[in-house]
Amino acid sequence: MIQVTEVFSQGLQRSYRVVFPLAGVADKVNAQLDDLRTKVQLKGFRPGKAPIAHLRRLYGRSVMGEVIQDTVNEASRKIVDEHHIKLAQEPKVKFPEDKALVDAMAEGKADLDFSVDLEVLPEVPTVDLSEIALVREVAAVEDGMVDEAVQRLAEQNRTFTPADADHKAETGDQVTVDFTGTVDGAAFAGGTAEGIEVVLGRNAFIPGFEQGLEGVVAGEERKVEGVFPAAYTRAELAGKTASFEVKVKRVARPQPIVVDDELAKGFKMEGLEALKASVRATIERDFALASRQKLKRKLLDALADKFSFALPPTMLEQEFSNIWAQLEGEMKSSGKSFADDGTTEEAARADYRRIAERRVRLGLVLADIGQKANIIVSDEEMSQALVARARQYPGQEREVWDFYKKNPQALAELRAPIFEEKTVDHLLGQVKVEERTVSREELFADAEEEGETASEATSE
Repeated sequence: MIQVTEVFSQGLQRSYRVVFPLAGVADKVNAQLDDLRTKVQLKGFRPGKAPIAHLRRLYGRSVMGEVIQDTVNEASRKIVDEHHIKLAQEPKVKFPEDKALVDAMAEGKADLDFSVDLEVLPEVPTVDLSEIALVREVAAVEDGMVDEAVQRLAEQNRTFTPADADHKAETGDQVTVDFTGTVDGAAFAGGTAEGIEVVLGRNAFIPGFEQGLEGVVAGEERKVEGVFPAAYTRAELAGKTASFEVKVKRVARPQPIVVDDELAKGFKMEGLEALKASVRATIERDFALASRQKLKRKLLDALADKFSFALPPTMLEQEFSNIWAQLEGEMKSSGKSFADDGTTEEAARADYRRIAERRVRLGLVLADIGQKANIIVSDEEMSQALVARARQYPGQEREVWDFYKKNPQALAELRAPIFEEKTVDHLLGQVKVEERTVSREELFADAEEEGETASEATSE
């Protein structure tokens, strides 16, 4: 009989000592060996007639390993079931540090004696959600917005025709070039290309490059310099001056922009009105998404103010470690330091630890509320999410599908945002929501910050 004794309980942490007497261990080992005798064929013995002692010599160590693992699993289940524990993390099993004692256990010469350390989920308090009052910001899609968007589409898809041989490139012209770039006399990744189309004045390239092409004619070779921005994503190039040997293959003049049915047909629309309707629908979706994200952020802010309870230490530390690792990666790639951001590592750690606490707490709150509301992610919703994820990898759809189907953890990560959104919908039905019309600019103010999700568990 497995004996379990609680030896430590403080906050959300528990520790139990587990002892499985040697007699019980021996019974389990013998039972497994006896079962094994009916399944294996050994030279010199008829099926099922091999002596237990012989089987013990051949398979005793592996059978003992199985018995120990079965005992650990059974003890963990017993602790969780009998103490009605909701685990925050998988149990941690520890055997004695005395190697001789551990060897004796492995050889079936001593009681199995080990500890199981647990972290439990906190009890999420019940709060009156009806006291929460939020404002849903909405913006109307005006005809002028649609016309502006259609005009941008026309500009992005305007055509160019070859200029006269002696025409000097000017703003608005399209220049087709081959180039080879160097920094400090050395070539760099991405610094060489052929047949690149550059529209002068769009500022799509690093500062100085497009300006250096002004006045070129087809067939000309010219040396052009450009400066990488100080905040360039590749730290080894940030702030550096690059020199380019450029060969001009073509200079083309822009054709007039015409917004008509022919433009619409280029987007596989029946006509201009159909294109405008499609553009309007896209803008409406963008506005609705921005409105939803801002309302969701306000809801999460309200929940963060409403709930206060202790957090599982390991869960919190893991969240902080993930955030900090991401921050360090971003700083390394950008070449920035804490001083560049006007802070210190100590202050930054304190700030990001508060963010980690907020994320963990909100994650637990949403999980608890969703569970109590019996919110379920259906098989159909999971299939749709899986199809959408697979489509993000053209040509690899089957591999992606199989990966998720074979990896429960990956599938759980796909399920989490669906569960979260459904829980948020449920919560929005419990709180007071007032609608207010705002301008487009107000709706999208701080859009990046407001758009953070609760799965990231929203930073401050």
